[in-house]
Amino acid sequence: MTVSSTPPFSPDEIAAEGIKPDEYEDIVRRLGRHPNRAELGMFGVMWSEHCCYKNSRPLLKQFPTEGPRVLVGPGENAGVIDAGDGLRVAFKIESHNHPSAVEPFQGAATGVGGILRDIFTMGARPIATLNSLRFGDLRHSRTRRLCQGVVAGIAHYGNCFGVPTVGGEVYFDAAYTGNPLVNAMAIGIMETDDIVKSGAAGIGNPVLYVGSTTGRDGMGGASFASAELTDESEADRPAVQVGDPFLEKSLVEACLLAFKTGAIVAAQDMGAAGLTCSTAEMAAKGGVGIELDLDLIPVRETGMVPYEYLLSESQERMLFVVAQGREAEVIDIFERWGLHAVVAGRVVEEPIVRILFQGQTAAEIPALALAENTPIYHRELLPEPPAYAQTAWAWGEDSLPPCELTGLSQQGDIIPWTAVLHTLLDQPTIASKAWIYRQYDHQVQNNTVTGPGQGDAAVIRLRPQEAVPGHQPGGVSRGLAATVDCNARYVYLHPYEGAKAAVAEAARNLSCVGALPLAVTDNLNFGSPEKPIGYWQLAHACQGLADACRELETPVTGGNVSLYNETVDSQGNPQPIYPTPVVGMVGLIEDLTHTCGQGWQQAGDLIYLLGVPVQQTGTATLAGKPLVTLGGSEYLAAVHGQATGYPPAINLALEKQVQAACRHGIVQGWVRSAHDCAEGGLAVALAESCISGQRGARIQLTLGATQTNQRWDRLLFGEGGARIVVSVNPGDQDEWEAYLGRELTDTWQRLGAVQDDALTMTTQTGETVITAPVAALAATWATAIERRLAAD
Repeated sequence: MTVSSTPPFSPDEIAAEGIKPDEYEDIVRRLGRHPNRAELGMFGVMWSEHCCYKNSRPLLKQFPTEGPRVLVGPGENAGVIDAGDGLRVAFKIESHNHPSAVEPFQGAATGVGGILRDIFTMGARPIATLNSLRFGDLRHSRTRRLCQGVVAGIAHYGNCFGVPTVGGEVYFDAAYTGNPLVNAMAIGIMETDDIVKSGAAGIGNPVLYVGSTTGRDGMGGASFASAELTDESEADRPAVQVGDPFLEKSLVEACLLAFKTGAIVAAQDMGAAGLTCSTAEMAAKGGVGIELDLDLIPVRETGMVPYEYLLSESQERMLFVVAQGREAEVIDIFERWGLHAVVAGRVVEEPIVRILFQGQTAAEIPALALAENTPIYHRELLPEPPAYAQTAWAWGEDSLPPCELTGLSQQGDIIPWTAVLHTLLDQPTIASKAWIYRQYDHQVQNNTVTGPGQGDAAVIRLRPQEAVPGHQPGGVSRGLAATVDCNARYVYLHPYEGAKAAVAEAARNLSCVGALPLAVTDNLNFGSPEKPIGYWQLAHACQGLADACRELETPVTGGNVSLYNETVDSQGNPQPIYPTPVVGMVGLIEDLTHTCGQGWQQAGDLIYLLGVPVQQTGTATLAGKPLVTLGGSEYLAAVHGQATGYPPAINLALEKQVQAACRHGIVQGWVRSAHDCAEGGLAVALAESCISGQRGARIQLTLGATQTNQRWDRLLFGEGGARIVVSVNPGDQDEWEAYLGRELTDTWQRLGAVQDDALTMTTQTGETVITAPVAALAATWATAIERRLAAD
């Protein structure tokens, strides 16, 4: 068959769909003809990075995805794990970065709606959401507008839907000024006997369209999400969907009822790429075809053409394959909930996606060409680390101003360490996020045990289903813990170590509330993989995630890839974000009476440091790299204005030992509070425990005889070292210390005791290093973000 060499589209029209010239030639070869307008759009969205992972799929294959608790791994709408006692937990994280950059409220709101649909499409009822957010410098009015809009959007959708927002993280850095990150994670408990899968089956079975109507909102959203942001991106507002949380609340109830009938063969939510993605993926996964008639699709706008139907990302829509003869049963359920439900197609034997419109074939494409057999790029890695990384690694602490026991020497003045501590507590990344989470309902459903700001991870009560065989009502109450984590500055400076650190901190946060880490969902937010540095960052970060997840026995059950997160700076140069592989992790608490928060509980309780002790902060290394360092630290960025250095080396073996000791102490009832040392190091961790518990602490910094020239800033604010600060009942001191001596040998230290009113840190000879009333520390920490937002 001879194909005309002249495409019916201009190069600009092809490029506008996100398709490269060689990809267009591939499309023509596969079809044996040029595509029509609708087909070109279908290939554009399905061959976008957002849908087919054409640059990242080879890297994702190295992730560990299996484990004794994994029931569903990557490839479905969400991962599912076995939590025991007959409970199965579905969870997933996804991004809505570019939509939130151009329309923050709806971009963030529909990001929440989309991740909730991923959960209940599996047959699970959503019980919690978390979010991971990144914004630029709050001194800029645009950043303030984006922050306020995103938070309002998340609050609106979650609160109206009726799911608690139980945790999250928020970072502020100039690297995200033009391209904020909005990652949403959701968790659900399976309500159906069988996990609902997405592969179509049963030749002749009807295909039902259910939910809301289709409009022109969200046009080409998948392609939009896979392109760099430019000054013209504001014109792409039609690519941002508009959500209706009240309609989605009806949708989840109708879907779960329909699933329980046993009439649903397969289900797929219409998220990215809408009808195109749902039909193609269901057909490809089932090894069959789907024929869909657009004339039967409920619409809310007139004059729509196939291209618009197929690329619309209107929200709150689903596609079902239903057992033949049971259509009326399913339709009746949705109509009772005030939702559309129509037979719009059928499963066919030929493995194609055939789209009908006004009695004609509007599109006909092999399903595998859209959803499985897509372009894959195996890119070459840089032969050596890029210059920026090598320059950063060459940085040394000796380039910093000298410091003394009394403070930091700077321009002839001594800045007391207490003032430096206040400076760090005033940083938006470290400061209280109460202004944000106050807008979220985190108690709806009445299962939240530990919510935002109370502990290092969220804790949700697991209520066993009455139908679970062998369940004994009134038994031990179990819990699920969840967190999202990533220090992107570490990843920027060293992608491999930084990604390992993200996994380690997520697991550490779960361990701080007494939870055993179980599994991971990840959101890989990076710049362009087509640029050598961007791909180097992505490849090494994926390796770090894989190695850490394997070592900590937390398999990856799914996730999301968001690339091309770049904008153009004022000089017209591309400006990528920091590489940000966000790790969402869930853990299990067998008995909710054995959990704790981060605040001190009682004056007189003893305070311990688990992990690298104070006297080893300058000497503990792994392969010659320091475990505790100022490299990449918040102190270095906030006080010295530098984002450089080699970040902390991650000792995963030490992480496992320290976290196991923390969990054991909590289970035994010895540990009353636990808080990990993260941004800001030991001094900030102690201050945060003081603020959270509204009590002070008396800390003695014991140094070795050879450490008289210790860098006090590293000792106080250095980061890393697998460190957790815990408080213990004095009555349990002997048992606790005997246990630590057996399990952690020399990687723990008693620091002092909880006291009223003030945080006091002294040397072993009684010299004061830091002293501050807890009320003063709390005032700085509590108002930092609100003061900056008030600039408007």
